[in-house]
Amino acid sequence: MTGTLPSGPVRAVIIDLDGTMVDTAGDFHAAINAMLEALGAAPDMPIDEVVSYVGKGSENLVRRVLDARLPPAQANSRFAEALDAYQRAYIAINGQHVNVYDGVREGLAALRDMGLALACVTNKPHDFTQPLLAQLGLDTYFDLVYPGDAFPYRKPDPYPMLRVAEAFGVKPAEVVAIGDSENDARAARARHVRLRGDALLLHAYARRRVRPAGLCRAPPRARVRGADHARRPARVRRIRPTTAGVSPAVSRANST
Repeated sequence: MTGTLPSGPVRAVIIDLDGTMVDTAGDFHAAINAMLEALGAAPDMPIDEVVSYVGKGSENLVRRVLDARLPPAQANSRFAEALDAYQRAYIAINGQHVNVYDGVREGLAALRDMGLALACVTNKPHDFTQPLLAQLGLDTYFDLVYPGDAFPYRKPDPYPMLRVAEAFGVKPAEVVAIGDSENDARAARARHVRLRGDALLLHAYARRRVRPAGLCRAPPRARVRGADHARRPARVRRIRPTTAGVSPAVSRANST
């Protein structure tokens, strides 16, 4: 990891997964082409095209691929079939074609040594996220993991980031988010987050096949829409997907 934290008090860091800590392009590529083959389409989508569709969750990825490869009527009628085929393929190959970027483990260790609370917030589903982090030995660095199906809203909506601040008992202005895409920047700078001053976007990483990433300070003042946020868990570890419209139960880390 390169780059420096912005000036001012920082108590927690939110870090994206795909394209930020781990190059997962190979997994996406293999799973998408396995899906296309299952649908009877040519399994020859180039890796760069697949990567261009990544970042807003599995449903969006599958939809973009179908729109690119099938007539509109088939893209709509076969969406559920395609999503199921993609998920089965991804679970089967999860972690087989990935690499942890150079310096990531050292960077995570350095942030931990600074006494910062760390959260991984990704649009990747829970069933893909947790096994991959564990397989790569990255799960031990994080106090909190929010996958893409943890909440009714995902990045670029700022909701997951604001829930991280709440869970850690810190102000949004004391949280820094590190990511590789516009979704990460937009989540920190979303228009329905009320600001005092602008969110700060700093250059943090240079990634293969991906534009320079953002190191985004969360807005100084923010209002989370919808839920009551009176309770703040002191120490959190894992989170399971929630059903639609229902806040997920956050699992506390073992204190023993």
